[in-house]
Amino acid sequence: MPDDMNTADDSAFVVAEPREVPLSDSAALAQLRSYIANQAFKPGQKLPAERALCTELGLRRNDLRKALETLERENRLWRHVGKGTFLTATTTPDQTSGLDRLAQQVSPADVMRARSALEPAIAREAALHATAAAIAKLHLNLDRARKAATWREYEALDNEFHRQIAEATGSTTLLALFDQLNTLRRMVSWGRIQRTSVKPPVDHPSFTDHSRIVAEVAARSPDAAQSAMRAHLRAVEIRLFS
Repeated sequence: MPDDMNTADDSAFVVAEPREVPLSDSAALAQLRSYIANQAFKPGQKLPAERALCTELGLRRNDLRKALETLERENRLWRHVGKGTFLTATTTPDQTSGLDRLAQQVSPADVMRARSALEPAIAREAALHATAAAIAKLHLNLDRARKAATWREYEALDNEFHRQIAEATGSTTLLALFDQLNTLRRMVSWGRIQRTSVKPPVDHPSFTDHSRIVAEVAARSPDAAQSAMRAHLRAVEIRLFS
């Protein structure tokens, strides 16, 4: 998902079939929650087949199934062998998650304010605590994002990039806070953003922004990393709301 859109919002556009991108369990779950919320599925409605969902979300089959299992445990959906996957026919207020309710109340601008408050601080902590392995993962993400064959694939890698920054802090608490905000971000409706190309152009601004953030983290420059993330999110905000 690039930072400036919700992954489900460009589903009306025809793009090349995305390659399946391995994601963390929480990132895959956020993708699925966002898709269900933004497609406005009704209680009892059947979801697309797993193969179609993998293509739509850019997920590997194993990652998708883990996300489906989580929603099944939450009683958000049920699966029947040979028939498919369905949203639960009824959902009581107690069964509706707090994030679901919150997503219906907040605006995209409010979510961006929260991101701008939290993620620069996370980048600062990443510069202080990132391991060599964490930095290597970030560099790999940068390379893969530039080679993304579709917007959908790039969106998945963009989402994972921001989570990897949070992972690099080494703080379980900061990672949990990031995951909650990131899930909320992907559940809020951002409207449909028109795409004029199949994949991000070579000069897509986030490529440069992400590279700068990683460079400052790798250089162990906490203030610069914080500033780089703040500038990146500000640029995203301008693209979104100008």
